[in-house]
Amino acid sequence: MTPADRPFLPRGVRLHHDRVRGVPVLLGPETALILDQVGQAVLGEVDGTRDIATISAALAERYAAPVEMIEADVIEFLDDMAARRLVEAT
Repeated sequence: MTPADRPFLPRGVRLHHDRVRGVPVLLGPETALILDQVGQAVLGEVDGTRDIATISAALAERYAAPVEMIEADVIEFLDDMAARRLVEAT
């Protein structure tokens, strides 16, 4: 993915809070992925309208971190989710 891509959760994929385990999960067809704080923060910003650069800037401001470092981490995370078919981009 690139900073200009607009990531979104494809049909059949959604964020969910597992009440039994008390953790956030990403649910997809035949899969459930427990999210850490980073995954939850990134996917919480993914709405299909904002590009990765905008998402990264928002996270950099929230966590007082360099936007270049955040953007690299966001792209790496979203590339991994895309490889698992849990995120797509336009």
